[in-house]
Amino acid sequence: MIRVLLTDDHPVVRDGLRGALEGEPDIEVAGEAANGAEALAFVARHHPDVVLMDLRMPELDGVGAIRRLAVEHPAVRVLVLTTYDSDSDVLPAVEAGATGYLLKDAPVADLLRAVRAAARGESVLAPSVAARLMAPLRRAPAGELTPRELEVLRLVAEGSTNAAAARRLFISEASVKTHLLHAYAKLGVNDRAAAVAEAYRRGLL
Repeated sequence: MIRVLLTDDHPVVRDGLRGALEGEPDIEVAGEAANGAEALAFVARHHPDVVLMDLRMPELDGVGAIRRLAVEHPAVRVLVLTTYDSDSDVLPAVEAGATGYLLKDAPVADLLRAVRAAARGESVLAPSVAARLMAPLRRAPAGELTPRELEVLRLVAEGSTNAAAARRLFISEASVKTHLLHAYAKLGVNDRAAAVAEAYRRGLL
C-alpha cells in the first residue's frame, strides 16, 4: 500500500486529490497538510511513502519543505503538484530533491501513474517541465558527457537505482537525477534504458 500525504494550502484542492486517490486499491491517503511546516511534522510522525507537494504556500513553501525532507527523511518521495512551470519554480524544486514534478491540470490517470512511479523512486516530469530542464542542454556537443555523468551512467547500466548511485558516489539523489537529465539531453534520449543503450553504441561505456 502506498501511503500518501496531501500538502496544499487550498482545502478544495486537497478534497479533489483525496477523491482521485481514495478509490485506488494500492493507494491510501495517510493525511493532509496546509503548508510545508505541517507536512514536515506529519512526515516525522507517520512516515508516508509519497508527499504530494504544492510549491507556493504560507509559513514554509514547497521548496523549503522538500529541502528539509531530503535531509531529514530521504526515504520519503516528494511529487510536486503545482500550477507553475516557470524556471524559477521548476529548477529549485528539482534541485531541492523532488522525485517528480506535475502540473495541476494533469489528467487523473497521469497523477496515479506518477504517484506509483514516485513510490518506486522513479522520476516523473510533466512534458513542459522536462522541456524546460533539458532546453539549455540541447546545445551541448553530442556525446561530451562529463566524468560524473559517465560515472552515473555506468552505475545505471549495472542496475543501480538513483538512491544506490547516490550512496556509491557520495552525492544526493537530486544530483544523480540532474546528471541523468543532462546525459539524456546530450545523448538525445528520454529514459535510462535508452541512455545506457546509446552510451554503449557510442563506445562511452
